[in-house]
Parts: sequence; structure tokens; C-alpha cells
Amino acid sequence: MPLTYLDHAATTPMRPSAVEAMLPFFSDRFANPSGSHRFAREARKAIDEARDQVAAVIGVAPGGVVFTGCGTESDNMAICGSAGVVVCPAVEHHAVLHPVEHGGGRVVGVDATGHVDLDQLSASLTPDVALVSVMSVNNEVGTITDLAAVSRLVRQQAPQAVLHTDAVQAAHWVDLRQIAPLVDMMSLSAHKFGGPKGVGVLAIADGVAVQPLIRGGGQERERRSGTHNVAGIVALAVALAETDAERDDENVRVTVLRDRLIDGLLAAIDGVVETVPRPRKVAGAAHVCLEGIESESLLYLLDAAEVCASAASACSSGAMEPSHVLAAMGVAPELAAGALRMSLGHTTTVEDVDRAVDVVADSVTRLRRLPVR
Repeated sequence: MPLTYLDHAATTPMRPSAVEAMLPFFSDRFANPSGSHRFAREARKAIDEARDQVAAVIGVAPGGVVFTGCGTESDNMAICGSAGVVVCPAVEHHAVLHPVEHGGGRVVGVDATGHVDLDQLSASLTPDVALVSVMSVNNEVGTITDLAAVSRLVRQQAPQAVLHTDAVQAAHWVDLRQIAPLVDMMSLSAHKFGGPKGVGVLAIADGVAVQPLIRGGGQERERRSGTHNVAGIVALAVALAETDAERDDENVRVTVLRDRLIDGLLAAIDGVVETVPRPRKVAGAAHVCLEGIESESLLYLLDAAEVCASAASACSSGAMEPSHVLAAMGVAPELAAGALRMSLGHTTTVEDVDRAVDVVADSVTRLRRLPVR
């Protein structure tokens, strides 16, 4: 059976250009960039060039680009490095939500599309708030945040607060140069746009102070110590630049595929509920809920048929847990139990979409024929 991969929100296949960029740093260009000899300086030059490339795509000064180990680390660095109360919406990725809750921060509600409730956010912006974190694109349902509205509100009511955005899911679909002027910090993760796992970015605006999570070697201007992942950093920059160059065309292409996928399911299966209206979400998001279906059973059949999808965000154990995102959006538990997150990306084809419609429809039909326990 052919592999049908519709889990790009969990991770994307690496771009060949990114793989090629990494290879020399696994062999003859292996030097530690913190060293003083010529080979070390060559490795450091590669990092500097990657930093310039990333800064140009994001729209920030190169000195504001901090390379990290992943998007989770970037989020934690932004939140845990802040001294004071932190506020975030209830639908944030756990990399934001958990440290906010652990630190005694405030969690505000969202509307039925997953967009932060601006009235609740406004009420939370007291003088003791030091940081507000609102994601650019939701990792489960694909909702696009109106960051301009969020930024205006925070600047007016909490001018002392730093505004951070988890843009991990945004890079493929949204011009990061439009986001950067609205926020003070932005998190990215390479493997969400065709780079390798294990490397990320926290972009920090001039004048914003962040306490480091990792201390020791003084790398990244003492903001993130540790030997640089040179191969990963170089590949991240290549993948991000290629993503940026293709973004407009990819948005058009993938929107057509996403609509074909959801429309195909709506035509083939009764009881399909599209979670977020299409104008409110990114092109790659095809999240639905299926009435009378348990996600775990459906995903088992899809996996057996070589169709890769998920029920919610990827977690370390792979365990099935109720979606905090759907709960915050007010989706009924019995409907949320049938959540199916299909996410498209740069390798998705018409053949992938048509096969997914056939396999999902067949699997749902099989499950609905089973006797009720």
C-alpha cells in the first residue's frame, strides 16, 4: 500500500535541500564553533550566515535570533525567563500552557473557533502582568490568531508586558515579517517546515531581556549556553528560506487540496463536522469531528491502511488524551471523542487526498456497523 501522510502538523518530511546542507557538518566540517582554530571559525561562520538568513525571513535583526533545541525550549525560555504574571489562552500548546500554569499564571478563554476571547484577555491585563503569550496558529485546529488585535490590546492596557507568540505552526502559511512587528518574541521549530528535529529559534526584539534557561558556556550571547547544533542550524535556515520563497504558491495549492479533502469527506460520510470555518484557519488544517466514532478505533484502521493522521497534537507517549483545545472551544465531549486531525504540507498530493477520503470513509463505515457495546 502507498503511504498517505497527513500529519504535517506533527512533523514535516525534511526538504532535500536541508538534508544536503547538513551533510558536510557530519563529516569534514565537524569542528566545534566555540573553538579558536580555523576549522572552528568556519563552523562559526556557517552559524552566522544561518542567523542572517533566518533573521531576514523573520524580519528581525540577526542579533535577536537565538538558536535553541526545539520549539518547546523556545516557548519555555520566553515564559520561564519572565519575572511576573504570565497570561495565555486555554488552547495554547502544552509547551506554553504547562509552564504558565506551573508558574501560577492566568489562562483565559477562547471563542468557538479557538480564537482568544479579547474581552477575557482585556480583563486579565492587570499591572502585574509581565508577559502575554498567544499562538499565531493553533497546532490542532489551525485557527489563525488576529495578532494585530491582540497586540493593540496588550500595548494599550499592559504596556509593561512583553508579548510572545508561539509561531511554530505559522511559518509554512504566514509571512513571519508580518508577525514580527506585532510581538516581542517569537518561537519556531525547524521540523515543522522541512528542517530537522532538535533545533528551534526564539526571536527576541531589541531591548527585551530574557533570563536564560541553560547556563554554562555563554553561547548565543549568554542567552542559551551549550555547543551549537551546527548541522541542524544550517538546515533550519535553508528549510525556512525555501518555505518562505514557496509560501504564496503553497497556500494556493494546499488550499485546493484541503478543500478537496474536506468536501470529499462531507460528501462520503454522514455526521462530519468541520471544526473551524475555512476562512479562519490555515490552508494545511483539515480538522473534523465524526459523530458516533472513537478516534482511537479510527486511527487504528487508518494506520493499518498506511494513512497517517492524528486525533490531537503529538505527545511524547503517543497516548490518547481528551483534547484541551476542543474542550476550550466548547465542543461537546461526545463529538470531540471523534476528532480527526489531518494536516497537509509541502509533499501532499491529489493522490494523497483522494486516497485519504476513500480510506477514512471506508473505516468510518466499518466502525459504524459494529454492534454498540
